[in-house]
Amino acid sequence: MLRVRNFFDKMNSADLIELIRRLMECPAAPYHEFAVRSAIESIAQEHGLCHGFDRFGNLIIKTGTIGRPIVLAAHMDHPGFVIKDRLDATSWSAEFLGGVPDKYFVPGIPLRIFPNSIACRLGAILDPERRVYKIEIGSEVKEASFAVWDLPCFTVRDSLILGRACDDLIGVAAALATLIELKRRDVTQQVYAVFTRAEEVGFGGAIAAAKHRIIPDDSFVISLETSRELPPVTIGQGVIVRIGDKASVFDSAGTRYLTEISSKLLAANSGFQFQKALMSGGTCEATAYQEYGYTSAALCVALGNYHNCSSEKIDEEFVHQHDVETMVSLLVEASIEFSNFSYWTNKLRVRLDELSLQTEPRLIV
Repeated sequence: MLRVRNFFDKMNSADLIELIRRLMECPAAPYHEFAVRSAIESIAQEHGLCHGFDRFGNLIIKTGTIGRPIVLAAHMDHPGFVIKDRLDATSWSAEFLGGVPDKYFVPGIPLRIFPNSIACRLGAILDPERRVYKIEIGSEVKEASFAVWDLPCFTVRDSLILGRACDDLIGVAAALATLIELKRRDVTQQVYAVFTRAEEVGFGGAIAAAKHRIIPDDSFVISLETSRELPPVTIGQGVIVRIGDKASVFDSAGTRYLTEISSKLLAANSGFQFQKALMSGGTCEATAYQEYGYTSAALCVALGNYHNCSSEKIDEEFVHQHDVETMVSLLVEASIEFSNFSYWTNKLRVRLDELSLQTEPRLIV
């Protein structure tokens, strides 16, 4: 039987929030994830986690040495502007990369340009087909690589975590918190975290990792995401076992395993909640890994203001702290119980066999 272990016995809510803050204060855009990657490296070093890079710039962290590998997959980028050319002393052209509808690109919207975090504004569109815009700066800037919406990086208010980029730094934080806790408990199960680049422009880092077999072939991949809040899921009602996304339905046995562990946690702990749904608001990395032959499943938390799009304007994304905590609790428990994968996934067959013993004699004619 499952002995429920409370993740927050060791890493409490304040520790998790601090981890999230450190990540969300880092600006990023597709192909410009270096600040996030540096923060992850620092956190890994602080906790003695083995880490390294592949040749595509994806960051890979590992704990444990025994058993079939679990891979926790999350991405480091967020929609943003990638600088193309200098137009004059105080303006640059920039291509927007990521899924944000055209109506939100209102000239004058505040932006922040990096690497020096200088305030600027969105100017006129220069190339509608390629979504290239003018970026206007109040003074001369000699170096520019990318720009992001000028929104607060991180705030906690009424148990909501708000900021410019919950997607997918919440997934990154959940994976890191899981590995930290597994290492603290000396869990020997082999668990990787793969933090990928350029997800927002077509799963760049994930496809590269999958195509070139950066992770072991027999890995069980669990994609960790924030996903647009759509019925029947609700923000604040716990982690979501994601049956599939806009493009795919995920591995049946893997999804069943995560559901069984969630159900046992729910039965033993009144503070635990989970939801289960096909989240069709977008496509996640589980689809990419699955298409390249990996057994894949997914977890997510419900996201407000997906890609910074409120009903009327660009605004902070937000998730509920409880949903993140339950995601980490589930990941820790699923990792510890993974050697019993067959037991958990065969429970349905056992129930069906028991039903058959009751019904089959009455079917014989």
